[in-house]
This record gives sequence, C-alpha cells and structure tokens, in this order.
Amino acid sequence: MTSEPRPPDPPEEAVQGQVVELPAASRVADMAIDELEMIYAFIYSRVGNRADAEDLTQQVAMKAIPRLRQGSPASAVRGYLFATARSVLGGFWSTRLGLSESELHEDLAMAMPQSGYSEESVERVRQVLEQLSDNYRRVLELRFLHGYSLKEVAAEMRSTVGAVKVMQLRALRAAAKVRLDG
Repeated sequence: MTSEPRPPDPPEEAVQGQVVELPAASRVADMAIDELEMIYAFIYSRVGNRADAEDLTQQVAMKAIPRLRQGSPASAVRGYLFATARSVLGGFWSTRLGLSESELHEDLAMAMPQSGYSEESVERVRQVLEQLSDNYRRVLELRFLHGYSLKEVAAEMRSTVGAVKVMQLRALRAAAKVRLDG
C-alpha cells in the first residue's frame, strides 16, 4: 500500500510568510502598552532627545510590565509605570551627571552661611549671573538667592519641577564655565 508521503512538520523557527500565533497578552499588559506613549512623552519632556527617551521608555516597559499584577485597575498600572519611569530617569540623570540619585532630590538642605557675604563674593556672583542666559540666571536667583523650592521655581517660571531640575543643573554647569577677568 503506497500512500502519499505526509509533509514533514514545519521547522521550529518561523518560515517567512507564515503567521505564527503568540500567546495572547494579558489585559494588564495591554493596558501598560497603551500607556507607554504617555510614558514616552513624560520621559522625552525630561531628557529632551528622542533616542534617550526611546531607550528609557523601553527600560520602563521591560522593568514594569512583567511585574504588573493581573486584574489591576488602569490607574494602578499607570501609577506603577510612572513610578518606574521616575526611577529610570533618576538612574539616567545620576549616570549622565555623575551625581548620586540623592543629590538630584530637592530634599537636600542648602546650608546657608551664618556670616554675611563679602563685597568681593557678591560682586563675583553678580558678574557670573550677568553672563548667563535669562532662564539660567532666573532659576539660580530664585533657588539660591531667594531660597525658593523646586516646586515654587516651577510655578514662578511656568514650568515643571523636572524641567527646573534639569535647567538648574545646566545653569550651574554654565556658571562654572564663566571666566571672570580680574
């Protein structure tokens, strides 16, 4: 009895052009994936470039999605994704700026000297501030001369706390590069 040979089983790897069915994603994972666009926008607004924002958003997804609990409400998923994004951003800025994450937090107390300032130091500060852009000068004046919190500076400058943190760090770097004659 000769029967037609049965075709061999397909190889384990997918053959081009064939549709391979993957296990269905969970409802929680679907919700998280839907939120990633908002996470990307959040991260992009704090790092300012597309490549870093994409990499960091991917890190958030890889860290957060496997840890989500089935049956969690959308608000809990969103909250966990944003908490993970803040953590990833903290690590990013810590590495990028060479600072510990604790130095990035507003909670650091700024020690103000008990004695008055010398005329010479006041003049040097004035000269440095004059050479900075308006935004940099304003953020440094509000934070260090007027003692505003990051939240107060953000409200005054109509910005976000994250943007003010970044601006403050950039302003301090720019101030450190200012050359004073004399």
